[in-house]
Amino acid sequence: MTRHTNMLGEYLRARRELVTPESVGLPQLGVRRVPGLRREEVAMLAGISADYYLRLEQGRDRNPSVQVLEALARVLRLDDAGTAYLLGLGSDSPRRVRRRPRKEVVPAGIRKLLDSLTQPAFVEGRCFDVLAANPLATALSPRLVAGRNRLRDVFLDPAERSLYPAWEEATVSLVAGFRESVGTDTDDPRFIELVGELSLTSDRFRRLWARHDVQAREGASVTLDHPQVGELTLNREKLLVSGSPGLLLVLYHADRDSDNDEKLRLLSSYQAAPRSRAPADSPVT
Repeated sequence: MTRHTNMLGEYLRARRELVTPESVGLPQLGVRRVPGLRREEVAMLAGISADYYLRLEQGRDRNPSVQVLEALARVLRLDDAGTAYLLGLGSDSPRRVRRRPRKEVVPAGIRKLLDSLTQPAFVEGRCFDVLAANPLATALSPRLVAGRNRLRDVFLDPAERSLYPAWEEATVSLVAGFRESVGTDTDDPRFIELVGELSLTSDRFRRLWARHDVQAREGASVTLDHPQVGELTLNREKLLVSGSPGLLLVLYHADRDSDNDEKLRLLSSYQAAPRSRAPADSPVT
């Protein structure tokens, strides 16, 4: 059995190891040889047999009922996004075989919208590839340009990492959002390439990926330490691009008339100002 044929079992095991006995009302007795809950404890709390739960983790039973999965989600303290992900893993519907990578195309109307926006904005794909960005987004981070990947940059590019004062917290949310975005579609060549590369090159990514955290791709407040305007806190919105599954329009905006609003306007003025050039016959100093 290959690694990717038992995603349900991997997820159950990873989440089980993150739940402490105390958090579910179990007494701490003696020395525990495994982190988190034991299999039999999960089974008992979910109201199923220990043998059945073992079969689920080992991949010998692939079709648990919705009731069983919801009971397991409750025991494993999953939020709505985690529960939805678990239900998706337990679905008995056959997965569509992917014969070729799916090309992600930004609609022409969204490109025009990007050019008209006065806030930093870009479009990201299912694997967090940057597909298009307006100039102010690139002024916010030079890595926000078409062809870059946000996961790779945040984990591997020192300049991008330095933008995030709370880098460790940011990486937790980023990886959890990535897992939710991809879902069960792990035969996508782009996904396989990206996870393989980051698992080999980033210890931090490898540890977070093993946790199986899931988080919805949604808006949040983000604080950046920008080299030109200093620390600024922005509201980040993530909007679905209609007719283009998996694509999101990501937009940053500041609270009106705040210091952050002033800094964003300042950054916009830096971006809009033409670069001064010396006359052709001027000596270079």
